[in-house]
Amino acid sequence: MTNGKVITANKLTKKFGDFIATNAISFEVSKGEIFGFLGANGAGKTTAMRMLCGLSLPTSGEATVAGYDVYTSPDKIKQSIGYMSQKFSLYEDLTVKENMRFYGGIYGLSDERIKQKTQDVLQQLHMEASQNKLVKSLPLGWKQKLAFSVAIFHEPAIVFLDEPTGGVDPVTRREFWEMIYAAAQNGTTVFVTTHYMDEAEYCNRVSIMVDGKIEALDTPINLKKQFNANSMDEVFLQLARKAVRQAD
Repeated sequence: MTNGKVITANKLTKKFGDFIATNAISFEVSKGEIFGFLGANGAGKTTAMRMLCGLSLPTSGEATVAGYDVYTSPDKIKQSIGYMSQKFSLYEDLTVKENMRFYGGIYGLSDERIKQKTQDVLQQLHMEASQNKLVKSLPLGWKQKLAFSVAIFHEPAIVFLDEPTGGVDPVTRREFWEMIYAAAQNGTTVFVTTHYMDEAEYCNRVSIMVDGKIEALDTPINLKKQFNANSMDEVFLQLARKAVRQAD
């Protein structure tokens, strides 16, 4: 890791045949930062995240995550990060407690550490009474908060969250972001994709992708000043309209 940068990308590109999913994107993310990766569905956010997580090789460009190269050290990257998919990633036929024990084992934690972390998470989520319930019986909001807690169970340097609040109500979304703040305050870097533009306000910095390219990158305050906008929704609409005009 260089100068506190835990993620670097330089002209990172992914092609599927003639289709360019991510087009020469470049950015850096600092330790402990909440970095928002915004864009409409299909903008290339998930493709970029999969490359950074060591799940998909880039077509060209460079990137490092936690000091490891995405080409040569994808396994090292996977050991250094947490990941929460937009598709629910826990085992629904296991109980809450069994899921934590299972993933603790996958992450290589000792039995004693797993036991302590399980109790800590149950208390933090106020789920002691639900620890022996099957995950599939839980409300969606509880599932999402549990999935996030499991993603950082091993205290990774970086956690990647792919559309983590999709489908949950506004109150649960706010509670989820409070958990993100707490993780960042403990030194975990949070890289989060979302198509909810209001969630940009919760990030330290945001990049906005349009058709595979990063069209804007700065703090929410600076972006609103730059585009003379009252909200991040307005910023995104201006960028989307610009892309349509260019396409014409």
